[in-house]
This record gives sequence, structure tokens and C-alpha cells, in this order.
Amino acid sequence: MTATVIIPTLNEIAHIEALLDTLLREPSSVVGEILVADGGSRDGTRECVADVADRASRVRLIDNPERIQAAGMNRAAAAADPRFAILVRVDAHASYPQDYVARLLTSLATSGADSVVVGLTTRGHSRFQRAVAIAQNSRIGTGGSAHRMGGASGWVDHGHHAAFRRTLFEQAGGYDTSFEANEDAELDARLRALDGRIWLDATIPVIYYPRNTLRGLARQYFRYGSGRARNSHKHGERLRVRQMLPPAITLAIGFSLLGATLLPALLVIPLSYGLALLAASAVFAVKARWLGALMAAPALATMHLAWGAGFLKRKVLQFRTRKPMIDTEIERVRGAERGGEAI
Repeated sequence: MTATVIIPTLNEIAHIEALLDTLLREPSSVVGEILVADGGSRDGTRECVADVADRASRVRLIDNPERIQAAGMNRAAAAADPRFAILVRVDAHASYPQDYVARLLTSLATSGADSVVVGLTTRGHSRFQRAVAIAQNSRIGTGGSAHRMGGASGWVDHGHHAAFRRTLFEQAGGYDTSFEANEDAELDARLRALDGRIWLDATIPVIYYPRNTLRGLARQYFRYGSGRARNSHKHGERLRVRQMLPPAITLAIGFSLLGATLLPALLVIPLSYGLALLAASAVFAVKARWLGALMAAPALATMHLAWGAGFLKRKVLQFRTRKPMIDTEIERVRGAERGGEAI
């Protein structure tokens, strides 16, 4: 098997050249081509990719005027060489082992899966990033999601996207480009509806680098929460307990702060929440032997409350519009299969 590697980018000059060098070290029998779907970078990313492409014919720059990752993936998949049966998604804001694609192809072959997902371990360069990494690598930060807690390999409903069999990716219609976030979980729902099987390979390490400011972290998690609300509404999926907690916390703190003007005792709710996060970050600091880990407390609060706010805002919008969100693409595919039509 040979893969097309797709890298969605937007202002990734700090990472793109090293990432391309890593991928180009794998033989052309493994990495047939590398398509960088750029959303209009202005920091030199495009020029860097063009320079590498001049030296390496396997690299191509694809324009992504919609800017979002989902659209970039779809545009690159449509432009991919039809000889290559596997699509590999690589995010620029991460680092990968030297034989990353080869290991994904082996995992696809041995598991018989239609999609292989991988685990993520967060690391940081700056002091704040390191604190965010501690938060994101913890159960209180991730809720215990399989691809973030370093568990065993196995069949899952969702994980960090890595490799797809191209036929099923195209049959599902690719990513839903109306999703600015959570587009990976949304696609996984459609892949499962088409009887696709998703294998989490916990043996392939991927290092993710988090946002470097609280504002950036808040915006990211607000989109995550909004995307999860859209996803559950579109596919009728029940939320897990870990997904219900951030909205519940956000509502509880919001109402307690409003109600505290009449009943000051309600302030015990945000105070208890804050003390719980401080206690958790103190434990992190002791384990890491680093006082900077105390910054995990504001990072955790930002992650929880921004996710919850994004989720609740989307739910309010859904209630106001009352528009049913039915996955018409899956219905079309199933209908075509039942009727014997070509897809």
C-alpha cells in the first residue's frame, strides 16, 4: 500500500519544514505524495512549501480558500493521485516518528480496519504550554477519552485521525465542511454508519503542541464544544458523562454568579470549583516537581468553561431555529446501495 499524505495548514512556518523533512525520509513506496492544503498563510508557510516542492517532486501545494481543515482535507483528497489507496492526515502543529506513515499502513493491514486513529500526548515549549500540556494529559482535562489517555489499542468510535482507506472516505463524502471543529468525530459517525471499522493504534506516538495563550485556548475549546453539540444533534448520538460535565459546570457557575447578588451563599459553587482545580494542579506540581504546573488550574478552567459555553450557545441556536439536521448523505448512500446504483 502507498499513501497520499495531506497536511492542512494555516500559518505554520514554525513547524512545516521540519515536518516535510520527516515525511520525505520515508520511501516513495510508502509516501507516494505529500499535499499541503494551505488556507492562505501569510507567515511564509506557502513560500517554504514551494521551496521544498522545488527540491522534492512528491510535495505539492494545494489552495484551500475556505481556510478550515475539513475543506483543506477534501480539496487535497480530490486532487490526490488515484494510484494511492490510502489517505493519511497529518496536522502541522504536531511531531511524528520517522516511520509514521509506514506504521499506519502496517496497522491498517494487520487490523483490517477502514480507518486507523492514534493517541495524542501534549507537550509544550513555553512555561504556559507545559502547564496546558499537563492539563490536557490528565483525566480531569480530557475526561478519559481513549486517544488522550494512552490506553491499549482496540476498536473505538472515534480518535485522532491518521489514516483512511480512500474508497470509504470518498463513499462517506469526506469531511462536512460546515464544521469548524469536531469534524473528525462527525466523519467517524458517518464511517460507522457505513459499517466502517476504526482501530486505535496506541503504539504510534504523536506529540501535539497546545495553544500558547489563554485566549487561544479558549477559542479552540469554544469551537470544540460547539462542534460536539452540532455533532450530537446531527447524528442523534447520546452524550457521555464526560461530555455533559463542562456544560453543567458552566451553567452552575453562571447561575450561581447571577444569583449571588440575592443569595451570596451561592458563591460556594464557583469557589468550590476553583479550589478543586487548585488542588488538582497542586497534585500535578508535586508529581512534576515543578511549581509552574499550578498554571494548569486556569488552563483547566478555560478548557471546561469555554467548551461548555460553546456547547450551550450551539444548543440555544438549535432550539431557536428548530431545523432538523439529518445526515442526507448517509441516507443517499444507503439508498443507492439498496437499489444497486453506482456511487
